[in-house]
Amino acid sequence: MNIEAQFNLIAEEYDCNRRKFIPCFDDYYENSTKFMISSIKKPKKVLDLGAGTGLLSYYWYVQCSSAEYVLVDIADEMLDVSRKRFSGLNNVQHRIMDYTKALPEDDFDAVISALSIHHLDDAQKENLFVKIYDMLPEGGIFANYDQFCADTPVMNDWFNTYWESQLYSSGLTERDIELWKERRKLDKECSVEAEIQMLNRCGFSEVKCIYSYHKFSVIIAVK
Repeated sequence: MNIEAQFNLIAEEYDCNRRKFIPCFDDYYENSTKFMISSIKKPKKVLDLGAGTGLLSYYWYVQCSSAEYVLVDIADEMLDVSRKRFSGLNNVQHRIMDYTKALPEDDFDAVISALSIHHLDDAQKENLFVKIYDMLPEGGIFANYDQFCADTPVMNDWFNTYWESQLYSSGLTERDIELWKERRKLDKECSVEAEIQMLNRCGFSEVKCIYSYHKFSVIIAVK
């Protein structure tokens, strides 16, 4: 099953289970976003790549409701959840598109993404980062909230084993766990260290991991 089909399958239950899949949910989504937006010039237009149900854009919107938001994803049923979330707001757009093939041609000063880019192999990741760098103005930012492997096999086994043990005690159903295992087959994680090197090679002037909890980290890159 491809990525689009996998995520359409779980669209309605995606948000309610997200806290169970991400033990560090509040720090990862809310506190990292608060820290980031308090430290930068508030963006005028934000692009959310692989936006899914709009969860990350929601936390950005709470901190920066004056910005325009463009949410893109290949899974239309996931975006349907986001459309309901942002119903009535005229500064939030949704577009069905594959961001690995093309990016919107609007003028963005911030690009964000959560738990999406780890589905790309390393060459695809770096190619995407080049495109993001090229589309941003000087001072523009890219923020990637993602899932990473550790940089050594031993520590990566620790990360994976501990995460799985947390999931089994989180209240997820057997079906939830089985669907998660299927989605895991699509993962092509890199380490935080490797992604920082990619972003540096693309020309970003400041790259930093601002939050990390085992497999979950937030990296910001400033042009």
